[in-house]
Amino acid sequence: MDIIINALPLIIAGGIAGFLAGLLGIGGGIVTIPALFIVFTKLEVPFEWRMHAAIGTSLAIIVATNCSSAWAHNKKEAVDWNVVKTWWFTIVIGAVSGSYFATYLKTTELVYFFATLAAFLAIKMLLPIDKWKLGSSLPSGVFRFSNPTLIGFFSSVMGIGGGSFSVPYMTLYNIPIRRAVGTASVIGLVLSFAGTIGYIISGQGIEGMPDGMLGFIHGPSAIIVSLAAVITAPFGAKAAHWLPHKVLSILFGLFLIGATLRLINAV
Repeated sequence: MDIIINALPLIIAGGIAGFLAGLLGIGGGIVTIPALFIVFTKLEVPFEWRMHAAIGTSLAIIVATNCSSAWAHNKKEAVDWNVVKTWWFTIVIGAVSGSYFATYLKTTELVYFFATLAAFLAIKMLLPIDKWKLGSSLPSGVFRFSNPTLIGFFSSVMGIGGGSFSVPYMTLYNIPIRRAVGTASVIGLVLSFAGTIGYIISGQGIEGMPDGMLGFIHGPSAIIVSLAAVITAPFGAKAAHWLPHKVLSILFGLFLIGATLRLINAV
């Protein structure tokens, strides 16, 4: 009954998250996590595990949002499958490691952990440094594997689909932002699936959790948000292909700033 009462904010958050998943190649976790955190407060999820449950459930939702978003971007041939083939295994390793690491952090530590990293990414996307590149192609050697692993790790710790890191990272290495967004949607699908499994396993045996929990994943909330997100993701993908490059970069930066402030206020 409680989840029915809280369904409206979850539907709204899911709709916005789905649109942003299509538009920016992100999983929308930064939108859904504050809403989930508030709902889990009403469901009396223990405070010490509330952010963990919000993050874990967010990753489960991202599996659905990125399925829809990746499909839409692939139809427009905006996915670099060579990057996906190179990254997927290291992304999985990073995502699973991050889900276990998160269990050792407190709720407030998780929030400020995100805020610091998101601030740097926002600065990169907002400043007029479009021509600033770290290279003409993605790194080779050890960095070919270590950097995607770190993207998977930090994204899993924060409950996001990886686009918030992978899109700026790819643009720094001369990948056009629309192609980076499309590729990030597929990367996010791999990342979120691996992270979800990790949060299911690491959340076993936690006492005081409400009904409907599978590890740190709250099934009813995940279903409600996912259904709303899947509907709106294709609209975001369409918008991503007619918005100018500079507008897309600015939207990405503003999104990170707004999302960070919402998360801090939710604690």
